[in-house]
Amino acid sequence: MQNIQKIHENLIYVGASDRRLALFENVYPIPRGVSYNSYVLLDEKTVLFDTVDASVAQQFYENVEAALACRKLDYVVVHHMEPDHAATLMDLLLRHPEATVVTTAKAAQMIEQFFGAKPANVQAVKEGDTLATGTHTLVFTMAPMVHWPEVMMTYDSTSKTLFSADAFGTFGALSGNLFADEVNFEHEWLNDARRYYINIVGKYGLQVQNVLKKAATLDIQMICPLHGPVWRENLGWFIGKHDTWSKYEPEDRGVVIIYSSIYGHTEAAALRLGTLLSERGVRGIKAYDASHTHASKLVAECFRASHVVLASSTYNNGIFTPMESLLADLKAHAWQKRTVALIENGSWAAQSGKLMRAELEQMKDIAIVGDTVSLKSAATPAQEEQLAALADAIVATL
Repeated sequence: MQNIQKIHENLIYVGASDRRLALFENVYPIPRGVSYNSYVLLDEKTVLFDTVDASVAQQFYENVEAALACRKLDYVVVHHMEPDHAATLMDLLLRHPEATVVTTAKAAQMIEQFFGAKPANVQAVKEGDTLATGTHTLVFTMAPMVHWPEVMMTYDSTSKTLFSADAFGTFGALSGNLFADEVNFEHEWLNDARRYYINIVGKYGLQVQNVLKKAATLDIQMICPLHGPVWRENLGWFIGKHDTWSKYEPEDRGVVIIYSSIYGHTEAAALRLGTLLSERGVRGIKAYDASHTHASKLVAECFRASHVVLASSTYNNGIFTPMESLLADLKAHAWQKRTVALIENGSWAAQSGKLMRAELEQMKDIAIVGDTVSLKSAATPAQEEQLAALADAIVATL
């Protein structure tokens, strides 16, 4: 059964959502599912913007045919060749051999890499190229490394709509409400949007900044991303979030505590520090067990907050593995411009603090505040003063 939705007079949503997939890109948990967005423009010429993942192929094909209503398909614009958006491309072209694929030269090469064949009709475009479809004029702009090298975006100068590829997307399946203003986005979607951006695009802050500068020159009234809701209101707020994230600046002035504890003693000290911070007026403290919280959430939280406490046991004379993995993830995502406090533990040779510090020193603009609190098995009553001093040092920099 078709399930299409009109966005404006000439633009129809033909995407679909998947609630069965457990791991996006086989790594990021998505308990709320994910949408694969695709759009049909009906003008003198018809245009399909992107295809979808194979998991929702049948729904997609029905939607496209319902939107076209027996018209031929003139163009397929491919913004990004990742299979969650392009796995169904060649099958679609079997159904519509008359269509011309409009994409970048690099994406055209990737089509052959993925499918072992080229589409019959390909039109390669570059920065500033245009395509007139009748009353609409499409302007193509390159967005390399947001987050693959072949990515481009399309600006419809007639409807002032930006088809933004993976930019401005989010995890989460759609439930009927297509537009961001129809849901409580800040409370129900923002965490997923942050986790999506930080983990998938976060490494490429400079490239995102370049795209945002291009976007600032356009009169954008609507954003149609490849995942998540369509934006037609409050665009500045959401674009502003991406500006903050891509500058690696803290979104919130606050403290996140992440502990990696084997038998609970490191956890106890970390949580005691949380209480001491609360007694000093710090609000909105978040604490996470690195052994039970997926790294994608921890990385997103480290990007959100201005101050992070890392507390780790020593394990095999190194950093306990969940914390070691987190530090590697943070480094891989170019985490920077944060204030960090450290707690270590080791029953006979506490090494984790020194090793965590060494990892942090390889990152950009990380300020380590206070003295590392070093436990031997369990915190002693005398170490209450050390934890209190660390809390004072954190508060002094908030």
